[in-house]
Order: sequence, then structure tokens, then C-alpha cells
Amino acid sequence: MQPITKHMEKRIINTKSAPAPIGPYNQAVMVNGVLYISGQICIDPATGNLKNRDIQDETHQVMQNLRSILQEAGYNFNQVVKTTIFLTDMHQFSEINEIYGKYFKGDFPARETVQVSALPKFVNVEISMIAAG
Repeated sequence: MQPITKHMEKRIINTKSAPAPIGPYNQAVMVNGVLYISGQICIDPATGNLKNRDIQDETHQVMQNLRSILQEAGYNFNQVVKTTIFLTDMHQFSEINEIYGKYFKGDFPARETVQVSALPKFVNVEISMIAAG
């Protein structure tokens, strides 16, 4: 019997429209049409500074960074199937959720939201995504 071999197509996605990785990882990796986006925080790619005047401002910047990565891969928020939201204060959940929800057109992905003790650069929210084309 012949062994079954499956060719894995893997493509690295990086864009200057989103913050450069701050560690040994890529902004996203596409494998066989599934896009895995690393957690994004509120770094403004134009300045490299945190955009965190308040939790709404911070969440918008995170979502804009995610949008830029999706677009670089040829995807959009309608193709997002799974997200993970990490936040440092569950009391901010409703404010984050309100901003997050505005980026989807009613076709919401699966999701979990987890409170953590700290995030990179001590921001308040980090979001990762998986999209499928």
C-alpha cells in the first residue's frame, strides 16, 4: 500500500500596515487556505507607539491591525471563523465587545474571551484570529 502524502502549502504573511512582530513570530501564517493571525495589540504601525488613550481607542487599533493583516492575505472579517480575546480586566469586556462587534457584519465567528494577569507591553487587550477562505 502506498503511503498517503499530503502537500502542505504554507505562506508567511507580514505587512507594514500592521505592527512588526516584537518577538520570534510572524504576523500571520497561511496553511492550506487557513489564515492564523498572531495576537495583535494596540501598536500604531505608523509610529510604533501604543495607541491606548482609553479602552475604545486601544480596541479599535487592535482591530485595525487585524484588518490590515487580513487584507494583506486577501481576506476580510467575513472570513474570520475563530477569535481569541485576551484582556487584563473583565470589567472592560462590554466596552471591548462593543468595538469588536462593529467590525463584523452580523456573521460573528466563534470566540473565547480570557482574562489574563498581563499582556505584552502591559496593554489591556490582545486579539488573535483564524480565517478561512
